[in-house]
Amino acid sequence: MNARERINVMPEFNMLIVDCDVLVRENGRYTVRREYDIAIRGNRIVALAPTGQLDPAHSELCIHADNCLAIPGLINTHTHAAMVLFRGLAEDVPIEVWFNEYIWPLESNEEPEDIYWGTLLAIAEMIQSGVTTFADHYFFCDEIARAVEESGVRAHIGWAVFGHEGEEKLRQTAEFAARWQGGAGGRITTWMAPHSPYLCDESFLRKTAAYAKALGVGIHIHCSETPEQVALSLKQYGVTPPAMLARAGVFEVPTLLAHGIALTPEDIALVRNHDVAIAQCPKTYLKLAMGTAPVRAFLEAGITVGIGTDGAVSSNTLDVLEQMRLLALDQKQAAKDSTVMPLQTVLDITFRGSAAALRAPDLGEIAVGKLADIVLLRQDSARLFPTHDPLANLVYAAQASDVDTVICDGQLLMRHGRLLTIDLPRVRAEVSARLERLSQRAAERRIATYPTM
Repeated sequence: MNARERINVMPEFNMLIVDCDVLVRENGRYTVRREYDIAIRGNRIVALAPTGQLDPAHSELCIHADNCLAIPGLINTHTHAAMVLFRGLAEDVPIEVWFNEYIWPLESNEEPEDIYWGTLLAIAEMIQSGVTTFADHYFFCDEIARAVEESGVRAHIGWAVFGHEGEEKLRQTAEFAARWQGGAGGRITTWMAPHSPYLCDESFLRKTAAYAKALGVGIHIHCSETPEQVALSLKQYGVTPPAMLARAGVFEVPTLLAHGIALTPEDIALVRNHDVAIAQCPKTYLKLAMGTAPVRAFLEAGITVGIGTDGAVSSNTLDVLEQMRLLALDQKQAAKDSTVMPLQTVLDITFRGSAAALRAPDLGEIAVGKLADIVLLRQDSARLFPTHDPLANLVYAAQASDVDTVICDGQLLMRHGRLLTIDLPRVRAEVSARLERLSQRAAERRIATYPTM
């Protein structure tokens, strides 16, 4: 065989997904193309074609995906991944008790290596649930980054910091952001991550914004989670939390607000004029009786909205499919109108909106040129038959257990339900060895105090 012949038979694709249905966005609307193939070269999607048009002989690896629906890798726009370590330890309590008597005392027990193993456990759960990207807001972030690098997922990571920890700790979180920006072959993006306006005063937030500007990164922060927080802000600062953030210069960089349940109409008008997105985690709101966010008002104002799970202590799972469904149901119930939050809107928030919330335009869509983050969902379970409307099945019937295969950045992370990059038995053993120490709860050792009026 001469050199020309060898070149001609070299694989054109690294991976070819054969004979699947594909969720695509065409002219601003989601639809399903039946019996399609998806070709991947490197970490990009390079071709979409009806089955039979792309030659499997031109691919290094073929994945036969009949009876599967290919969707973009799910994006979790707000979580505290390593909080899986405390799953089930703070049930049926009010939010101020949840923070002051459970979460912040428990988190005082954490050591850096706990975060590494807890994050690996969380990533395993997310991969099994079809999540390929998550925005984390937590502590000991070098350990989070290490887990992300080894496991193959994407992450937007911000080191959570409280105002009472001082400027030196803020500087350390900025050093983390500089150290890991673009890490793991580009799969890691970093943010500054002050906890909230109620635990970071205006001076501290102004310093945070200065660091973010200098580093060229955004800010990920909790904001207006409850009406009581808004009332406290008005009492302390004379303005609502978003107005305080704007005054401190936070909105001068890309900002991701977690929750925004109690944003006022004036807050919404303010936010819409800045580069601000809002992450929605409806299961937490329902479970802690926090209220319903005005998501329709956000969308009507042109504000980007994405889906998140929050931590597993308030939501119990890291399942974005579940959050997607609950968002639709909660909005319908709050409006007393079954026509609000229709399928197209829910899917747009889940995929395009979540990618936009993380300022990641190459994610959230299966299309030529986009990053190859793809999830294959089995469609042959009893609950997904018949398929009169595959979009309705996806939003209202599909479950994490339907996830069959997960690809991130063109690499297989799970195939036919088997994790390929994480040794789950080892992770479970490491987490189990830490649980007795981690589950001790001493209120006097809590890392912060949730304020009340």
